[in-house]
Amino acid sequence: MKKLKVLELFAGVGGFRLGLESTNGYKIVWSNQWEPATKTQHASLVYEARFGSKNHSNHDISEVSTSDIPDADILVGGFPCQDYSVATSLQNSKGLIGKKGVLWWSIHRILSEKKNPPKYLFLENVDRLLKSPSTQRGRDFAIMLKSLDELGYAVEWRVINAAEYGMPQRRRRIFFLAYHKSTVLFDSLKQSKKADWILKSGIIAKSFLVKNDAKTPKIIEIESDLVQISNNFNKNGNNSPFENSGVFINGKAYTTKTNPKYNGQQMTLGDVLEHGKIDEEFYIPLEDYSKWEYHKSAKKEVRTSKSGFQYTYSEGSMKFPDLLDKASRTIITGEGGKSPSRFKHVIKTAKGFRRLTPLELERLNMFPDNHTKLEDISVAKRAFFMGNALVIGVVEKIGKTLYDRIHET
Repeated sequence: MKKLKVLELFAGVGGFRLGLESTNGYKIVWSNQWEPATKTQHASLVYEARFGSKNHSNHDISEVSTSDIPDADILVGGFPCQDYSVATSLQNSKGLIGKKGVLWWSIHRILSEKKNPPKYLFLENVDRLLKSPSTQRGRDFAIMLKSLDELGYAVEWRVINAAEYGMPQRRRRIFFLAYHKSTVLFDSLKQSKKADWILKSGIIAKSFLVKNDAKTPKIIEIESDLVQISNNFNKNGNNSPFENSGVFINGKAYTTKTNPKYNGQQMTLGDVLEHGKIDEEFYIPLEDYSKWEYHKSAKKEVRTSKSGFQYTYSEGSMKFPDLLDKASRTIITGEGGKSPSRFKHVIKTAKGFRRLTPLELERLNMFPDNHTKLEDISVAKRAFFMGNALVIGVVEKIGKTLYDRIHET
């Protein structure tokens, strides 16, 4: 069958591409990766080394002309989590203009300016998107939903913890799919019982099963314009109205909390470990053990701020060393480097305690071995890539279900 043409934005080192192309149903026709904070574009170098430089853009997406981006069936990407508030609206404009530099509005611009916009979107973000900002819980997600509504899309979403479906890392992320009003999937969602779509018949529900114990979805009407949502949505609410699962169509969100249903095999941290000779740089010197133990331990101590203010600092303990018979904790961008840290992974081996290697971190995200290994790319930078990446197995499963459903119709 014909492959779906894909635009991959915020491509990083190619996690979305690996997950989708592994299904043989997708072909990336254009990709973009730009890191504004660095002179050397490390992630883009890895991407080009693995996939080639043809049809790959290493320019600030906010400055790329829509006319330079080819038409495609689906747009995908793990865009940065930022403040998505709307700064202003322009009379006779093509849409609403959000805060400068906020990359959601680059997606919005491409969708609004394209004569033939992608029929499908497949996006990923951190799960706190559902409850940000802290002053207006859920406002940012409401802005996204309404902006997609205005562009003619319906949306379904789910927060997925990869480890709850057998994958080797406890990484919790929100994934959402959008269907243009010209598609059969839009009509199917429109005509469905929304609880059934969320629990059984939707693309995400078919990919990742949930228990049948969810409450009836609550309905949230998001009818006002984007500026009003930005200024007023949930202004006096302490909690976000959005649960971990839901759909949005024609100005209404239907949302409920779902629980995972999985009885298959569970990959663990121990499953991804290298068994050959490990470089000495990953082993923790005996004299540093106490520093690592301190960072991982529970604390309740008086500290003094730079201004001289005294306060009590407290935090719970972390497993030290990390358990090998369970899925790993979430990789963060600061995973690399030798300095003792609360959040870096440490395992116990016959030779002593050590940190995880870049290859092991890649395996936790289900990347091919040494995908990020490249001359002049440091060990710490490779760890940073994996802290920013997604678990490929999640993309692969949703991508396959989406492709099959599109070709059913």
